[in-house]
Amino acid sequence: MGKLIRCISEDGTLTVMATDTTDIVNRAQKIHGTSAVVSAALGRLLTAASLMGSALKGADDSVTLRINGNGPAGTVLAASDSHGNVRGYAVNSVVELPLNDKGKLDVSGAVGKDGFLTVIKDLGLKEPYVGQVSIVSGEIAEDITNYFATSEQIPTVCALGVLVNPDLTIRKAGGFIIQLLPTADDTIIDKVEKCISDIDPVTTMLDKGLSPETICRTVLPAFKLDVLDTSEPEYRCDCSRERVSRALISMGRDELEKLKEDEKTEVCCQFCYKKYVFTPADIDRLLEESKGKEDK
Repeated sequence: MGKLIRCISEDGTLTVMATDTTDIVNRAQKIHGTSAVVSAALGRLLTAASLMGSALKGADDSVTLRINGNGPAGTVLAASDSHGNVRGYAVNSVVELPLNDKGKLDVSGAVGKDGFLTVIKDLGLKEPYVGQVSIVSGEIAEDITNYFATSEQIPTVCALGVLVNPDLTIRKAGGFIIQLLPTADDTIIDKVEKCISDIDPVTTMLDKGLSPETICRTVLPAFKLDVLDTSEPEYRCDCSRERVSRALISMGRDELEKLKEDEKTEVCCQFCYKKYVFTPADIDRLLEESKGKEDK
């Protein structure tokens, strides 16, 4: 279970969110068997999604982040509900790359830089909001910052990190997002820039035992912060047999007829690897259900 906090400055000029996603990323690593660099990439995206999801206003709202820079990890995807509960995957869960020139895991090399970051927000409207920006670095935090600046015109500071142990378990993972509100002027921007000019990486702060609230106050010492809310998000998949059935029906009757010819049809969830088995009799029931919908 993670720990997440959202704060607002006393003067109403900015918000800051911080989270410890160590347990969440550990859970993702165990499910997907990710190599170190893919754990770092997926963990950063899960952390960003959890932070962005927690800022959604509607109880049933959700946000999905998808990044593909044509790197060896393929598409990396993370989805969050409005409570910050997340799930995600990387198309290629095992990628081995040398460390980058800073001696760190080469997340940019795994993700790639030739592609896009896509943000999909389902806010309960007729169509979801979709924003897409070119990848800036493939390190993910910079790409999230660029998304907010380009698509939502919100000045943003984003820091994300994942520290992987030699045995591939996750030592620490987390991040924070600072966003300026419309009341902020240039003096606030200067104050924020001064605050963050010499801070430790977020994983270093977590490794020192700092809580998300302490991280918020540490990165913004020049601001008085009020806590808006706290939560304990987790890695949570919402797949079900009913959802899988609806997905199969959406394929159309011709495809269902083809599936009926097999002894069994097995569908595996990409987020949690739970398997759903459908017999020819099950497919018959789906065909009847799809016919009923067509007749209406």
